[in-house]
Order: sequence, then C-alpha cells, then structure tokens
Amino acid sequence: MKSILFLCTGNSARSIMAEAYMNRKGAPEWRAFSAGSRPTGTPNPFALATLSAHGIEPEAPRSKSWDEFAAPGAPFMDVVVTVCDNAAGEVCPLWPAKAGAAPRKLHWSFPDPAAAAGSDADKHAAFEAVFADIRAMIDQFLAAER
Repeated sequence: MKSILFLCTGNSARSIMAEAYMNRKGAPEWRAFSAGSRPTGTPNPFALATLSAHGIEPEAPRSKSWDEFAAPGAPFMDVVVTVCDNAAGEVCPLWPAKAGAAPRKLHWSFPDPAAAAGSDADKHAAFEAVFADIRAMIDQFLAAER
C-alpha cells in the first residue's frame, strides 16, 4: 500500500476533502492522510457536508499539524501534495524517507472554498466546485499511477 499526504495551511477544507476522497477512490492501493502548517483544529462543516452529499464519510476527520507526519514513527509517505498556494510557499518539514527515497512532491492549486462570501448556498456552491476539481485531479493521478 502506498501513502499520500495532502497539505494545506488550515487542514480544514481542501486537504480534508482530498484525504477522504482518496481514501474512497484509491483504496486498497493508497492510504491518504492530511495535515496543515497552521491547523484550525476543526474540519470545516461545509467540507464535511460536501463529502456527505457525495456519500463519503471520512474516518474521524480532524485538523492536525503536519509536524505529526515528520515525527519519528510517522507513516512513510510516497507522495506529498500541497493543495493550496500558501502551503506550497512554506518551508515544509523534512519527511521521513522510505527505503532511502524522499516522498515525491506535487502541487495542486485549488482556491480556498472557506473564503467564499455570501449565503450558505453560495458557500455550498464554492465547496462543491472545489471538490469537483479535487476529485478530477485525484482521478487523473490514480489513472496515471496504474
């Protein structure tokens, strides 16, 4: 089984949705995790509602620091993907190497749906649009990995 880590600043929306979708779509070949450089501490309720609307129930989602995945004993990652431009511009921790090889690093830029203004319907629409883009990128990634 290969492991993939999705990173964002707050680990409350984009990375949470990517983790949950990858765990659904990539299983059993892939196991996904998510984390943030400055986690908010709570998954965004609109992210969870978006996943639920698509029949995806994440396993105990939580907003956590990327330091958990750089610590001794952390799972080794085959791939690390930043899903927001802020996290991509930050200095990431050194990830544990697997068989002497550092994880492959990718950047997929998605707008922050949590920054959407307006009504709840507007916010739901923003989350749906970003989730559709995340889903398309993961589907493309998995097709290329086969």
